[in-house]
Amino acid sequence: MLQRVLAYLTQTLRGFVFSSTMVVAVLAFTGAALSATLLYEHLLDQRARDTSAQITRQTYLAVQDALRQPDGHREAQRLIDTFRLVFPQNLSAIRIQGVGSNTAAELQAQGVVVEALGDTLRYSYPLAAAAQCQSCHRQLDSGQLPFGAVVVDYAWPRLTDESRLHYIALFIGLGALALLTSLAVSLSSTRKIHRSLDLLAERVEEVNSIRDVERLQLNDVDLGFRELNDTFKHVTHLVQRLKGVAVDRDILEFEISLLEKLIITTNVVKDWRAFIKNLLVEINQIVDAYALVTIFKVDEEAYECEVFWRYPPTENTRRQFETVLQRRLDETPFMAGAVFLPVAHNIAEDGGAVELDERQIELQTKSLVLETPRIGGIAGIGLQTTILATDNVRKMVIGSILTAMLNLVGSVKAIYKYTKDLEHYATRDPLTGLYNQRMFWELLAAEEKRVQRSEDSFALMVIDLDNFKQINDGYGHHVGDTFLQTFAAGLKQAVRQADQLCRYGGDEFCVILPQADEGEAHGVAKRVAEMLESFVCQAPDGTPLKATASIGIAVYPQHGNTPKDIFLIADNMMYKAKRSGKNAIAAPNADELAEAFRKLAEKMAMIQRALDQKRIVPYFQPICGVGDGQVAIHELLMRIDIDGRIVPAGEFIAEAERMGLVHQMDYLLIEQAFAQVQAAAYRGMLFINLSPKSLIIGEFVSKVRHLAEHYGVVPGQIVFEITERETVGNLAVLEAFVLELKEQGFCFAIDDFGSGYSSFHYIKHFPVDFIKIEGEFVRNVVDDEVYRAFIKSIATLAQELGMRTIAEFVEDRPILDELRLFGIDYAQGYYLGRPQASLHPAGTRLPA
Repeated sequence: MLQRVLAYLTQTLRGFVFSSTMVVAVLAFTGAALSATLLYEHLLDQRARDTSAQITRQTYLAVQDALRQPDGHREAQRLIDTFRLVFPQNLSAIRIQGVGSNTAAELQAQGVVVEALGDTLRYSYPLAAAAQCQSCHRQLDSGQLPFGAVVVDYAWPRLTDESRLHYIALFIGLGALALLTSLAVSLSSTRKIHRSLDLLAERVEEVNSIRDVERLQLNDVDLGFRELNDTFKHVTHLVQRLKGVAVDRDILEFEISLLEKLIITTNVVKDWRAFIKNLLVEINQIVDAYALVTIFKVDEEAYECEVFWRYPPTENTRRQFETVLQRRLDETPFMAGAVFLPVAHNIAEDGGAVELDERQIELQTKSLVLETPRIGGIAGIGLQTTILATDNVRKMVIGSILTAMLNLVGSVKAIYKYTKDLEHYATRDPLTGLYNQRMFWELLAAEEKRVQRSEDSFALMVIDLDNFKQINDGYGHHVGDTFLQTFAAGLKQAVRQADQLCRYGGDEFCVILPQADEGEAHGVAKRVAEMLESFVCQAPDGTPLKATASIGIAVYPQHGNTPKDIFLIADNMMYKAKRSGKNAIAAPNADELAEAFRKLAEKMAMIQRALDQKRIVPYFQPICGVGDGQVAIHELLMRIDIDGRIVPAGEFIAEAERMGLVHQMDYLLIEQAFAQVQAAAYRGMLFINLSPKSLIIGEFVSKVRHLAEHYGVVPGQIVFEITERETVGNLAVLEAFVLELKEQGFCFAIDDFGSGYSSFHYIKHFPVDFIKIEGEFVRNVVDDEVYRAFIKSIATLAQELGMRTIAEFVEDRPILDELRLFGIDYAQGYYLGRPQASLHPAGTRLPA
């Protein structure tokens, strides 16, 4: 309680004025009272002395006169008794007495002797001898002075204590009056100040943003004193200065929330339009923005535009907006004359209709336009908004936020387009639109599972064009691509509606026929052959190009128990049809089935023997820097040495995985490769392909780490390379595997990037060091605009994420030159170097 009182008196203006007034009043009053008391007491003493002197003298004179009367002593005594009755409190004693020589001398000199005896004043007055005195006192000489004295004891009236009591009462009364006066003065002096400060506080409480500061008025605040008003003028000036440099809290909060949105999730990418609508609503918290425009390049000459409105625009506003937008785009040099698809309009939220005239649309715009789309086809993004031109700081901050927001929107849209392309090209052949080879295997596996549940059957046709090589070589790749597209369109018409068509590669096609036996499959194959009889594709010179096909058929489960067995049989039957003269249909008989499985058994025996006899040998394919052409990396490849014949992995790796031996083969391969690295003192990087089967071997990474330590290989030299499409079903296992190998110091690469569904998921969730771009994209990059745009997008995305890129299947100089333009880091392919049994020293420049 005491602390609160002290705080109020010393830390508040009202308390300070009150306490200061009280202190001054008390000091002044105390000084005045003390001075008055001393003076009053002095006056009382002086008056008491004067009074006592007068009374005692009158008493003395009366006694002296009485002594001169006959019977003087009796008369004097009677008079003395009378005086004591009149002044009972003052005259304590009156007597006549003789004096000594000293007193007599003093009386003779002064006439009276005054002594202070405590609270009594003793007056001694001289008596002279007269004639009457000699009648009784014969020894006296007439005129002798003095021979005695009249002594009067006067009791001094001490009125000081009583007066002090009265003074204390008076002091208390006057103190209370001073207290009330001080309180009145403090209230009066601070009331006006507090009234002005309360007004100021109310206005300050209303300030929540820089806009509120701009509306803050302080000119009518009067603190009641010139000095305080002068000080407040400086404060007001400071506030005006702060307006020019302060940043709105709402702006900063929005900027922070915008930074949080830089973490682009799968849901954001999936529903990018809703994401942009939400952003548009949020940006209106700090600045009025009525529309956001996105422009994306969909092919060489065509652009798509989407306008996102906060509120629904009127039809007139929509038309004028499109007119202004088209004029702006025509004024952009590289967009002039381009074809724009119909503008799509999106509404963020319901509200009042937006009504704008052309001047308003033209007036305020924040735009980003890219001459060359770097990723996802982004050509331009614009935000129609209003920014206060008088507030440079706020304009600058909001401008930077809008720029970040536009970049964010562009990134989301680009990633959306990129992932959609990934999904499409992961399942579709971009040339013909049919399913691609990898999707073929998934569809085949799914059909096998369906048949196992339903105890049904399905058939598989493998189709190979007989004369396509002559057409491709004679008329060029462009004509060959047109020929394949025309054939694919005819193939769709020839097969059943439920049949699944795939382009397996080159001029080889596969057709999965659900719920079909050998007879039904043969009927569909005959319709394909009949379609080809009337099939014609015109060459540029007008020459009609025709085609025939060799078709092989296999039926599950009649001809095989696994998808690979069925494909092996159908593929063998396709070659049987070719051997029989082409333009034929072939299905297996019992002897042919036995022969195919006999070859499979021989292959499995070869794998087991190669493992037992340690005939697994390492081969190394160089990977060169695109910029300098120097060997920086080797990819480790597995081969089997059978009596001097080198068998490539493609001929046995699938069977090795089925046999469950692939991880043992990997161990043996890695050990031999590490031995060569040590012997050659190789300091470059080594890419090791891993089968998905190796991921489930818990001690795989630790074993490889042990081998690296044994042979002196630095873990940072080793890059584990996993094919994306083969790990989609093992994401949890893959994540644990990748984290373990990164903890051990190894690196991680995704092979065949873009061939499966999970590209975006991998680069978002896994610490990827290298991306190896799907070889099919690279092989066709020179002639195919879609593949070129796709590789360009992958390269830009990898650069933004700090990952290095490797392009596979670089088979000629034009491909390498094209990759150099995109900023690809490394290249691999037969043009740069074929696999061989020895390592090139790091830094070697190959004669490409």
